[in-house]
Amino acid sequence: MVDKLDAALRFNQDALDLRAYRQEVLSSNIANADTPGYKARDFAFGSALAQAVERGAQSAQAAPAQPGGPVLLRTSARQFAGQAMPSTNAGAPAGVDLAYRVPYQPSVDGNTVDLDNERVRFADNVVHYETGLTVISNQIKQMLAAIQQ
Repeated sequence: MVDKLDAALRFNQDALDLRAYRQEVLSSNIANADTPGYKARDFAFGSALAQAVERGAQSAQAAPAQPGGPVLLRTSARQFAGQAMPSTNAGAPAGVDLAYRVPYQPSVDGNTVDLDNERVRFADNVVHYETGLTVISNQIKQMLAAIQQ
């Protein structure tokens, strides 16, 4: 029963985790807008979410992994549950590949942060994050209502 509840919330939980991490990345870009030589970074949210969903589909066969690490599959029940190695991007959820953003207009000091563009991406991410919170909150309310009836 708990597995079904977890599966019902897994997609939105993965989406919120990725949105929260993207918020950190965008915040870092904004904070370093005046740092000479700083390269703006971001990741493709859609492909990262698709990888998270794929990992969730495989999790029935998987051993527990550390948060943010790769899923370790077991081929036999006699194998020990392994510990996942940390991601190459410190603090990044599994499946997130940070990439340097190509600047629209290069600057003299080598900084690739376009502050207006970063603010728009930041605001867009905030709206999507809040929408995800609303959706998951409504799912939990519906489940509680179904349990109480």
